[in-house]
Amino acid sequence: MTHLPLPPEALALLDFARAARVEHGFAHLDADGVPDAGKPLELWINCRMTHSFALGAIAGEEGCADLAAHGVTAIGGVFADDDHAGWHSAVGWDGVPVEGDKEAYAHAFVVLAASSAVAAGVAGGSELLARALDAQDRYWWDEGEGMVVERYDRAMEVVDPYRGINATMHTVEAYLAAAGVTGEDRWLDRAVRMLERTFAFARTHAWRLPEHYDSSWTPLLDYNRDQPADPFRPYGATPGHWMEWARLAVHARAELELRGRTAPSWLLEDAVALFDAAIWEAWDVDGAPGFVYTVDWDGAPVVRQRMHWVACEGIAAAVALEKATGEDRFAETAAMIWEYVARFVIERPGAWRHELSPANQPAGETWPGKPDIYHALQAVLLPGLPLAPSFAPALAQQREHR
Repeated sequence: MTHLPLPPEALALLDFARAARVEHGFAHLDADGVPDAGKPLELWINCRMTHSFALGAIAGEEGCADLAAHGVTAIGGVFADDDHAGWHSAVGWDGVPVEGDKEAYAHAFVVLAASSAVAAGVAGGSELLARALDAQDRYWWDEGEGMVVERYDRAMEVVDPYRGINATMHTVEAYLAAAGVTGEDRWLDRAVRMLERTFAFARTHAWRLPEHYDSSWTPLLDYNRDQPADPFRPYGATPGHWMEWARLAVHARAELELRGRTAPSWLLEDAVALFDAAIWEAWDVDGAPGFVYTVDWDGAPVVRQRMHWVACEGIAAAVALEKATGEDRFAETAAMIWEYVARFVIERPGAWRHELSPANQPAGETWPGKPDIYHALQAVLLPGLPLAPSFAPALAQQREHR
């Protein structure tokens, strides 16, 4: 079987993540890379690990196919709610569900994991993807708004009035992945609709994209002002997401063009503007290198912690924009962020510190430990991949043509 060489840091990340395997899925890894028995097994981490190992499996890395299959089994087994629809947000180490609501954020990652499993040829991947996409149609996608709802109760009967741009963003990523493996235009079209509305919000707010909304998608600018460092719903604007949205817009543009369709000009124009705003307002703005986590509505830093995922998305977005525009400045920006990551973020090969203090010292107030490798792995792999199709089918095509 053909082996597709991966960058050394990608191999190191996959090796580091192997320790997360436990009986019923993948555990949250602590700062030393040891499964944290004090935390339940969370759906979003299991999906992101499954996606990551599926990428390794496609490349032919030893043991990754088994790990990806382990993830698919867990997602389709203990995490699946057989009494109601959808997936449990968390299960205990004994495989017993943790009572709680169901989230669009985690369900988006089910689609991503299943899509990558399909591309990797993992048994059960196609069935998991069909179930995940059916759930998107039945529960999460809001055709009238062209966006997704955020949260349900366990019975999938009561919809929370809150709407969030973070879950929407990862649903865009998931739909692009689904489009790449199914060939169905509707997932791409939905992704573009979400991108279009999101970029309209960004333009209206001087590119400081609001994170939080009510049920009619009216921005809630003061949301969580008293909890500014919330890991999923921080107060203010999150420049790391601006760069992630920029990257996704470039991927969507490339996917449209790959299918012989005309991509609207705003996909690239707004991606550049949003990325430039993130660099201007978040990079090296407080006397120390790195990205601040959040800014207020005047662009002043709020939470100054440095998150590894923000640097990863900065690299990935810069790489994507360089591929799309051919402009050297984006390659220079990617190199600048990589230098920072190598100096401060990578503790040792494969072990990326998830959070640093404003002085770039190891921290864990918002993101303790090293829970998963998804952002880092994608940042490492993207320079060697086309912008479309998405990561897993692109790797599969490369391997097929070797």
